[in-house]
Amino acid sequence: MPMAAWPSGDAVTTALATLAVDSRCVLGEGILWCDRRRVLYWADILAAELWRHDPDSGHTHTWSLPAPLGCLALAEDGRLLLGLAKGLCASDVEGQLSSRDLALETLADVEAGDPMTRINDGRADREGGFVFGTKSEHADLRPAGRFYQYTATHGLRELALPHAAIPNSICFDATGTRMYFCDSVTPRILHCRYDATTATVSDIAVFVDLDLPGAEPDGSIIDAEGALWNAQWGAGRVVRYLPDGRIDRIVRAPAPQSSCCVLREDTLYVTSARVGLDATALAASPLSGGVFAHRTGRVLARGVDRVRLP
Repeated sequence: MPMAAWPSGDAVTTALATLAVDSRCVLGEGILWCDRRRVLYWADILAAELWRHDPDSGHTHTWSLPAPLGCLALAEDGRLLLGLAKGLCASDVEGQLSSRDLALETLADVEAGDPMTRINDGRADREGGFVFGTKSEHADLRPAGRFYQYTATHGLRELALPHAAIPNSICFDATGTRMYFCDSVTPRILHCRYDATTATVSDIAVFVDLDLPGAEPDGSIIDAEGALWNAQWGAGRVVRYLPDGRIDRIVRAPAPQSSCCVLREDTLYVTSARVGLDATALAASPLSGGVFAHRTGRVLARGVDRVRLP
């Protein structure tokens, strides 16, 4: 892999991800790796679809949903938690592989009285809960979105975090007590202390400011070494930040709107989007909306977190 000089004097590894699934999603997001079934799941938010791909067999399946799918999580019992526009649902997707539509069980309504928000990014915490945010649907992207925790015991509890326009980058360190998050309209990633039991947060601070003008922080994960991988919308890249915030690695994708990422052992997968790209941009980046893959050279994936459902 080529090495690029970083302004601090540190060496930054750069690499290029290649096409793994030519999905052409309108807005691919929320990608997960299921180590039990050895398949990938992800959302096409605006097409209201759930995708499933088996990298070993190459088989891909999609399900249609009744509303935009903002995020998803693996559940301890084998089901998936699905964050539809205005509510959290559960579904036994593996029992419906012959179907195009999914049977859903409603878990919680979310901001049902506000037509100008919808569920966006979300991630399982380390204690069986699910943390997610709601996105502003106002034309001016006023910060109408909020952050929540869902658990089987307590249901929905709002987290005392600043309201956001586009909440993203939600992930947790190995202890589960440090939460990372962002509002994508501001080019920085924040972190805070997080108590899963009480659904409380404190000590909010800036983790990193993005270095590239025009880049927006999107979905993030934490790897086995405590580093944060962040997909950066508008930059066509995933950046690996060490726990102290230094950039260690940049993986570029042949699509400008990188949206989310996940690690499968030593392979990084990245979703992307076609929404908002005109004919010229699509001609220059025809694989936009696809899922891309890059072998990292060593195993960096950490254990898979699962939500405890009723």
